[in-house]
Formats: sequence, C-alpha cells, structure tokens
Amino acid sequence: MKEWLAADADARPPDDASLAEGVSCDEAGCVTPMADGAFVTLALRPDALADDCARAVLLVTARQAPANCPSPVIDGDRLRRQGTIALRRTRNGFAVDAVRPKGADRPWSPAVAGDTEVEASLARPTVSRPADATPSEADLQAED
Repeated sequence: MKEWLAADADARPPDDASLAEGVSCDEAGCVTPMADGAFVTLALRPDALADDCARAVLLVTARQAPANCPSPVIDGDRLRRQGTIALRRTRNGFAVDAVRPKGADRPWSPAVAGDTEVEASLARPTVSRPADATPSEADLQAED
C-alpha cells in the first residue's frame, strides 16, 4: 500500500483513516461508492455474491462468481492468470492494464497455451432500453 500511495504522489501513510472513508465492510465483504454513486464490491463469502452481482458496477472476489452475473468480475482465476491489474473507469466499464495481459508471451512469463485473446476491458453487458414513444408537447393538438 505504501508503494501505491507513493506512486500516486499521495503522502498519506498506509494506516491513514481517510483511506477508508466511504468504505463499508462486514463479515460478508466490503462496498465502496464511486463518484457517480455506483458501487464496487469485495465479496468475501459465497452468500454475498448474488447480491453483489445484482448491484455492483464491479465485483472483486477470490471465489467463483455465478456464470450469469451481470457485473464485471475480477476473481481469483483472473488474478492468477494476469497478476496485478490496474483499472481505469471508462464510459463502457473499466479499462484493464494487467501485469500479464491475456495472450502476452514474454521470456519471463510465457503465454498460456490457447490464451491468445487480448482482454483490455471489463464492461457490464448493455441492456437495451425501449425508446420513449411519448409525443412532445409541440406534437400534441388541442383536441388530443
């Protein structure tokens, strides 16, 4: 944590209470709001996964998330595959910068066989919303 803060030019010590402001934790996990009010969750117990999948804009867990989870997930398998990752919020989700990006073949970290697809983002599946068919005030006639 000390190195992360220093890399961000943040002079606070790792035990500074302000680093936990807005973070709410219980035995099942932690939740923190983002600037737009969306939630990022850390699920520590399996019983937290269903609720977190339904509400979080991003779910972090060492456990296996349900296959039908609509939220983007960072799980233990992904961290083992890609190592440490940095996330940046984008319009469509999160951009991912991984220590070992999917498909990268380096002398010190060979690519996994069959792991050739580059995954550079985490996006929540888009849900199409029906178009609003309400006529505008200008289109309404006095007899309508």
